[in-house]
Amino acid sequence: MPEPEGNGAEERGGSSWPDDGTGGYGGGPARSLVEAYVHLDLTVLGGERNAAEHAVLTEEEDGWRVTLDDAEVVVPYAAEVEARRDDLTFGSGISELVDPGQWVLVGATYARRALEAALFFAADPSSDEQYMDIVTHWRFAADAVTEALKFVPDDADALSEASFWTEMGREAYEREPARFTRARMEDDLAYYRTSLDDFLRLHAEDD
Repeated sequence: MPEPEGNGAEERGGSSWPDDGTGGYGGGPARSLVEAYVHLDLTVLGGERNAAEHAVLTEEEDGWRVTLDDAEVVVPYAAEVEARRDDLTFGSGISELVDPGQWVLVGATYARRALEAALFFAADPSSDEQYMDIVTHWRFAADAVTEALKFVPDDADALSEASFWTEMGREAYEREPARFTRARMEDDLAYYRTSLDDFLRLHAEDD
């Protein structure tokens, strides 16, 4: 996978990594439109959904400019093409916009939405739209934790404090450092994937 360029990063553990806690991170391009909307959800809407409903998308020569209030993110066309080609929800490589603390919180948020929606769906499993929402929520939960795991160096068992450059991410780490060990995040990933598989299997049997 191509590494972000021009961000003052160094190679570490097979991933592009800031040379300090913040160098070059938090202001780069998005790797996909989905990542751009997640970033705007977190920074402008405070984690409330949904930036995609409010943001303005402008086509430029090399990519889209996604604007919401005073914030904007650029999504190169090539990055979006690569994300769609490889079926990568948030894009290829490592994020320059969303730190691992935020990714873990995003994953937990999508998982909560999936669980809540599944309760309503169990009472009335007739809505195709609700079915797809639940599938998407579980998939995005798993993909978000996968993004957080990309920040763990190959020779490390956990993320260090320097891995977090946003206030939201740092606060999440300070509240519960154990949440950011490789083992814990891999457990979360396995739970999200198993929940998706179980949901698909259960309702495939209904059909």
